[in-house]
Amino acid sequence: MRRLVLGSTSRYRAELLRRLVSTFEQRAPGADEALQPGEAPADGALRLAIAKAEGAAHGLPDALVIGSDQIAELDGKALGKPGSVEGARAQLASCAGREVRFHTALCLLDTRDGRRRTHVDTTSVRFRPLAQAEIARYVEREQPLDCAGSFKCEGLGIALFERIDSVDPTALVGLPLIALARMLREAGLAVP
Repeated sequence: MRRLVLGSTSRYRAELLRRLVSTFEQRAPGADEALQPGEAPADGALRLAIAKAEGAAHGLPDALVIGSDQIAELDGKALGKPGSVEGARAQLASCAGREVRFHTALCLLDTRDGRRRTHVDTTSVRFRPLAQAEIARYVEREQPLDCAGSFKCEGLGIALFERIDSVDPTALVGLPLIALARMLREAGLAVP
């Protein structure tokens, strides 16, 4: 089997990738995750997914390297990772009763020939109205400080929503497995 590399140190993405393949390595991509001025969230997510794949591919002559990035969007503006309890509470309060779009981009880079396969999945999440006490309890229990949108949909965060509209539910967690499985097959890996 060819060397497969996940250009991410995210435990969430690694857990998802293990659903498709058992053997891969993780490398820090070393990419700057900031959006460029005026960059649309979906475009930024794709640019960053490519940058992460390319960053993690450095020095690997025969590998398939996966890069992925997710950007949450509310009213056309990107929501970053909150980084603090106060930031998470404020972010969830701003999302309460509203729809947030999550753009999860994927890049599979073949270092043999430089070919890049890319995909962007957009998931719409409708948050239910949330009381401050609910937000505080949720943030205290799950500590979603490293998650775009301040929630973990694979955990208690699912209780914050009225609806999720998605082509691929794994995209909301951070790695669109339906698209990735197709890309890996196209690159010659047997999945499943």
